[in-house]
Amino acid sequence: MTRKQKRLAIIGGGVSVIAAAVLLVLFALQEQIVYFHSPSDVVEKQVGSGTRIRLGGLVEDGSVVRGQGSEVAFAVTDTANTVSVRYEGILPDLFREGQGVVVEGAFPQAGAPFVADTVLAKHDETYMPREVADSLKDKGVWQGE
Repeated sequence: MTRKQKRLAIIGGGVSVIAAAVLLVLFALQEQIVYFHSPSDVVEKQVGSGTRIRLGGLVEDGSVVRGQGSEVAFAVTDTANTVSVRYEGILPDLFREGQGVVVEGAFPQAGAPFVADTVLAKHDETYMPREVADSLKDKGVWQGE
């Protein structure tokens, strides 16, 4: 083997080891990856039941309904589409109608409300989660910074 062939063999081996490592990491994290969707994305893409997603938008005015104990139902909207959400737990102190929110969970079955296990609300008057702001800007709804 010439020096050039040896060098190419070492580079090829290194690339194959790196590719194998990347594939192993992606395979291991496949179940942990959670994608962000706006209500319009959910309607357009028909997100499958049981698929964990992050859903972000604004809490629709007049949609918050408190049930027994810590059960809460509300709607998340991007003003074009609305998704009903059910959550059982303590809501963040800054959760309110008309404010930005990101919820994480899944649809238990097609046509059922989104069941959230995590609710993230904005932390001050000027903050809007980046994904929510980008989504609302794309729809021409949010005019913030």
